[in-house]
Amino acid sequence: MEKNTNKIKSILKNSKTIAIVGISKDKNKDSNICGAYLKYKGYNIIPVNPNAENILGIPAIKSLENINKKVDIVDVFRPSSEAEEITKAAIKIGAKVVWLQVGITNKNAEKLAEKNNILFVSNRCLAKEHKYLRYHY
Repeated sequence: MEKNTNKIKSILKNSKTIAIVGISKDKNKDSNICGAYLKYKGYNIIPVNPNAENILGIPAIKSLENINKKVDIVDVFRPSSEAEEITKAAIKIGAKVVWLQVGITNKNAEKLAEKNNILFVSNRCLAKEHKYLRYHY
């Protein structure tokens, strides 16, 4: 646990820009709530949703490949079956971290990330981890 805590602490401390894949326009959905929290905490959020023009007051991007700026974390709110393709896209854009939200795991995506020196976190909520570490360390 301590190893994971230090890894997550380092990720959160050293990251500025988070692309949120699968973020919803619906303010009641976890992805939107998480994005709003991270934006409020000072992270630069890039909403990635092909069916939205604007989320959280920020223009939405259709796919990771359309992002033309440095991304530190690719935060994933899509089914586990899509994680490997999203990880491939994260590699293409030079992301440092692939983060799969609660309930999302994919061993092939994890192996792919590790092979490409990308940190990988799965089955954890980025916002909850931020809150926990902020209050406990």
